[in-house]
Amino acid sequence: MKSRLKWLLCVTVFLLFAFENGFSQGSSIKTDLPKGWHLMDKADDGFEGISINKAYDFVKLKKLKSKPVIVAVIDSGIDTLQEDLKSILWVNPKEKPGNGIDDDHNGYIDDVHGWNFIGGKDGTNVNDDSQEEARVYYMFKDRFEAKDFDPTKLTGDDLYDYNMWLKAKKSVMGDDVAESAADLLLLKRFFATAVKSDSIIQKDMKKTEYTGNMLDSFTTSTDDARKAKAILLYMFKADKIMDMTNKEYLNDFSEIVDRDTKKAEAKEKAPKNYRGDVVKDNEQDINDRYYGNTDIMAGDPMHGTHVSGIIAAERNNGIGIDGIDDNVRIMMVRAVPNGDEHDKDIALAIRYAVDNGAKVINMSFGKHLSPYKKWVDDAVRYAQSKGVLLVEAAGNDNANLDSTENFPSPIFKDNKERATNWITVGASSDPLAEPGFKSYTASFSNYGKHEVDVFAPGVKIYSTLPGGNKYGNLSGTSMAAPVVTGVAAFLLEYYPNLTPQQVKYCIVKSATPPPGKVKKPGTEDEMVDMSDLCVSGGIVNAYQAIKLASTLSAEIKNAPKSTLRNRKD
Repeated sequence: MKSRLKWLLCVTVFLLFAFENGFSQGSSIKTDLPKGWHLMDKADDGFEGISINKAYDFVKLKKLKSKPVIVAVIDSGIDTLQEDLKSILWVNPKEKPGNGIDDDHNGYIDDVHGWNFIGGKDGTNVNDDSQEEARVYYMFKDRFEAKDFDPTKLTGDDLYDYNMWLKAKKSVMGDDVAESAADLLLLKRFFATAVKSDSIIQKDMKKTEYTGNMLDSFTTSTDDARKAKAILLYMFKADKIMDMTNKEYLNDFSEIVDRDTKKAEAKEKAPKNYRGDVVKDNEQDINDRYYGNTDIMAGDPMHGTHVSGIIAAERNNGIGIDGIDDNVRIMMVRAVPNGDEHDKDIALAIRYAVDNGAKVINMSFGKHLSPYKKWVDDAVRYAQSKGVLLVEAAGNDNANLDSTENFPSPIFKDNKERATNWITVGASSDPLAEPGFKSYTASFSNYGKHEVDVFAPGVKIYSTLPGGNKYGNLSGTSMAAPVVTGVAAFLLEYYPNLTPQQVKYCIVKSATPPPGKVKKPGTEDEMVDMSDLCVSGGIVNAYQAIKLASTLSAEIKNAPKSTLRNRKD
């Protein structure tokens, strides 16, 4: 769930003009938002965090003993050498590292810290991939555009595929080709301008990395540097990202250009078979499952490294950051490329995590179509039968999930029933985190009175990054989901006999409503109650959740339905 810079196109022409002519600079936007605000307590610290220190004080007062919990993170990968993560990695106790033998006979050789489902046996890896809409459109194009095709005769899975294909076709082919090409050209021109400006500033600053605030206070020495500074500062201020680094911004921007380039190419031809060329399995056969490799650091592991740090970066070690949990082991299951994930990889990643002892699975990814949803559903049912909780990020499109599809989904395709071991998480914020939005909701977050269970901090979350000793802020429901995953694992550390349903009950029931009304994501000033945006009507609170868990009767097998959802469709 990467950050979206929606304003890029509307300011492109202006910035290109500014690069040639320069323009005056406005005042900088500074905040007093502290690193780790998401862990704080509103009453004690003034920030709407999860009150984790109060939660630890509670378990100490109760003299509760902690038991280790395995948390699986299905993601892009992890830096196994990160200083704050090295000690909390899951180690497969039945596998001997590097001997080339499947010691535990699970079908995955040398899976010491997890497994990479988007890698080849030759050591190559999938990094970039296409969007699911393009894959689906070309998968069914010949069949559904055949002259003798009659959609009125379709039923069951065939009808599902046809309706999915229509959505894919609209997404791939719906935009005006000429207008889209012009927009992409402007986007590429602006990216080139941003890269050029950054190069000039790096040279003038004699620094390779800087934030918007650092740039604002820097005095340039040349006319070119003055113009470059003006352009970049406008960029930082327009999206209220003064504490983001130039590298983070350009990385996000590059991914946007790459995504839109692929989308434009999809109008003309089928996408490249990124995954198949590397993995070389039979993607249409869910039973062909023993593929991949051990490289869980492959490609760009920034996303997975950041997510893992939020959950369990080593606490109280005097370096970096504190994660939420102090007795968790992170199992990395690499299945998410730079592009849309494949259903088969997600289904097998869930099964791998369950079979290897994970009690909570974090899923900070998502897409708009799911051609092999049945496989994912079967894996979710398997996790449910084994007592494993799944935590999903709601998405960053400021969309209402009550009326917009997002996958993976807890609603089973075959009978429309809902998985009971599933939590969907929206992103909360602090008024200081997004000065242009100023709400306890994140401007980008998806929401849903019925489809999103709870909100959690997801704006400017400071956590681990690849590079051994690097840290930084990222925003998204991808950051909010691991906050809830961390709280769920915290409950299981001290109350290991809780079922997934009980853990969910504690988290949803104890969520704390923010003070007053909040802004509806995606709007300028529409104020609503948080209960209009999610089931719980509040923000996850570890202290309140652990207190509720302590009172929960051991005989309760499932949370009362009336406190969760009463809807199956």
